[in-house]
Amino acid sequence: MAGGLPHPVLLSTFLDMDTVTIAGQTVEFKHVFYSWVCMAILFSVAFILRRRLTVVPGGLQNFFEALIDAIEQFVVTTMGEVGRKYVALLAGIFIYIFGMNLMGLIPGFDAPTANLNTTVCMALFVFVLYNIVGMVRWKFHYVNQFTGPSKALIPLMFPLEIVSHLARPLSLSLRLFGNIRGEEIVMILFFIMAPLLGTLPIYALFLLGKTMQAFVFFMLTMFYLKSAIEGPEH
Repeated sequence: MAGGLPHPVLLSTFLDMDTVTIAGQTVEFKHVFYSWVCMAILFSVAFILRRRLTVVPGGLQNFFEALIDAIEQFVVTTMGEVGRKYVALLAGIFIYIFGMNLMGLIPGFDAPTANLNTTVCMALFVFVLYNIVGMVRWKFHYVNQFTGPSKALIPLMFPLEIVSHLARPLSLSLRLFGNIRGEEIVMILFFIMAPLLGTLPIYALFLLGKTMQAFVFFMLTMFYLKSAIEGPEH
């Protein structure tokens, strides 16, 4: 190390590392590293915007204010006024997933969401979150959401509702992973067949697809929260 900077060879080896060995076990690492990169970029942008806030927004501030305002209006329209307290969380989920998706379009980078470990962790977070919100809101009565409208139907509805709720994180994780992973594979194939002409035209298409996948994850998270808040009668 010279002048406080890591040796170029060591840095290159670190960036190219796909796995690390922890306690004798080989663990995939690349998606974690790129997740950290995405978080570092977002935190840096937020810090810069915080330092340069102006009364009359312009440039990047104007873009993010318009984005957050659009998300807030959408959430409040869908969930009602109670949804306003979840705008920051939902907006953060959308921006974070969108940022990770976009990393797959940058040469030399990989989308962390093209790895199942990333999408499963986020889906489990959503699953735990909306159930905690429902239990805090309804206490013991939250269990009525799993029993159906009639006591006679409880033996049938309870296992069905349990399976339905357990399928939510599975659906969330596999949908995001499958679409992003598929786009990555298609882009690699196009790049092999036609390095320039094969990749540039589909960038716009994949940008739309990555945006839609982030929006779908955000929207389903919002609907799950809405269902937990509204309670069993809905």
